[in-house]
Amino acid sequence: MSKFVIYQVLPRLFGNQNTTNKPNGTIIENGCGKFKNFTAKALNEIKALGVSHIWYTGIIEHATQTDYSAFGIRKDHTAVIKGNAGSAYAIKDYYDVAPDLAENVNNRMLEFESLVKRTHKADLKVVIDFVPNHVSRQYYSDVKPDGIIDLGENDRTDWAFSPLNNFYYLPNQKFEPQFELNGYNEFPAKATGNDQFTASPTINDWYETVKLNYGVNYTEGHQKQFDPIPDTWFKMRDILLFWASKKVDGFRCDMAEMVPVEFWGWAIAQIKVQYPDILFIAEVYNPSKYRNYLYDGKFDYLYDKVGMYDTLRNITSKNYPVSDITNAWQSLNGIENRMLNFLENHDEQRIGSGFFSGNGAYAQPAMIVSATLTEAPVMIYFGQELGEMGMDAEGFSGLDGRSTIFDYWGVKTIQAWINGGKFDYKKLTSEQIDLREFYKKLLNISLNENAINKGLMFDLEYANYDNPKFNAHEQFAYFRKHEDELILIILNFDDKILETELIFPIEAFDYLELADGQSFTCKNLLDENEIFDKISISSKKTFNVTMPAWKGKILKLTKC
Repeated sequence: MSKFVIYQVLPRLFGNQNTTNKPNGTIIENGCGKFKNFTAKALNEIKALGVSHIWYTGIIEHATQTDYSAFGIRKDHTAVIKGNAGSAYAIKDYYDVAPDLAENVNNRMLEFESLVKRTHKADLKVVIDFVPNHVSRQYYSDVKPDGIIDLGENDRTDWAFSPLNNFYYLPNQKFEPQFELNGYNEFPAKATGNDQFTASPTINDWYETVKLNYGVNYTEGHQKQFDPIPDTWFKMRDILLFWASKKVDGFRCDMAEMVPVEFWGWAIAQIKVQYPDILFIAEVYNPSKYRNYLYDGKFDYLYDKVGMYDTLRNITSKNYPVSDITNAWQSLNGIENRMLNFLENHDEQRIGSGFFSGNGAYAQPAMIVSATLTEAPVMIYFGQELGEMGMDAEGFSGLDGRSTIFDYWGVKTIQAWINGGKFDYKKLTSEQIDLREFYKKLLNISLNENAINKGLMFDLEYANYDNPKFNAHEQFAYFRKHEDELILIILNFDDKILETELIFPIEAFDYLELADGQSFTCKNLLDENEIFDKISISSKKTFNVTMPAWKGKILKLTKC
């Protein structure tokens, strides 16, 4: 599979041009983005950034405090919803789209289908969330297809566990969390989404959700009862097929490791019989399970959060040694090209926030690593390319360095970029324009340069540990090569300019099948004004270069 670039976007926030931004504001007060805001112009601008896939986050209907009962949608109890808008991960109806995103609520599915068509017309692929582990506490499908039995509809609620049930129950216990519920009643209580098999979850638990039952008896030794196949497996497979029929191109599977890998292997194989090119990306945080979910679970890609993301964040914000990058990719031991790299998503704090680096531009070398070190795909989060800080206290989501997934809000950098649909950059600062241009160059390079999207990589760090003219704590370098195409990438994570002399070991020439001492012309793909007429790549002499602070160079070498 060739390299691709994902642009993750929360439609609720992306298209919202309302600047009120009242903390805990309603949809009337603060506004909400719509499917229609992804115009042909918007999609073409995203495509030009160097993007191949858009992950539309929050498409499937989730619980919300906004009342849509006038449209035949059952109203949710506000006590078990986080924020006025509600979490996109507290699914209320697997067979519907979020009414918040529709211009005409009665035509909401048609509007989504039109969005898919527009996205494809812009030569972009569509990824949506599949949330398999949990649903909202009051899950109910208003529009399920004929013949579909709802989750929990035939459950025996007097059984704590049965593979025939879709939920886990606490018989004879009332749902009584450790905080005020204001009139919400649930009896018997169901297990909470983050594996809390108690009737009294805390305010810090996923109390707005209930866990789905895939046939694992968690309260009695994690026994797996998969024969006969549990009822939930069939229901969730059918939901995947429903969305695949809407011509989506892929699923980002939320908290996939909280669902047994056996289900994934069973379900994904069946989906791909009908939709062989559909993409499955798993959110998995336990490295010991990576290979299970890739090979037994049949996922195409996994999150690289606890490895590469954590490493790059620590280097950028906590002054960890840059040489840790080598450990991060080597620890994957052959599956590094099957990981999804990123520096931001809806769960993580913004690079520009005070919790990360305080300035989105400081992560340029880290972003170059994410995009070019391996053949793995890379993802950015909307606003990342503009240095969005995420330092708003929106309501349920406090001042946490993230763009809220719980509240109605407007993202100032995105609003400035869109500028009423003009996308003319007139409201952006020079720093924001420069940062977006960096992302545009980098992402297009990662897609279009064969040496990066399908070439060999040789890590030069080990050969320069003891090099007195190379700072292995702050600098990183590597080759990428495909056939006759050669790229040298050099990065400076320091906050000051560094003069560097780079050693090329003889092993690099053997591995990459390079002639030792070959002469090249050289240009920096990130800066068209930086061109070297003639340089020599040799194991017998160093390569000298000046590296600006918090920057990187992608040097394309062409034989003389």
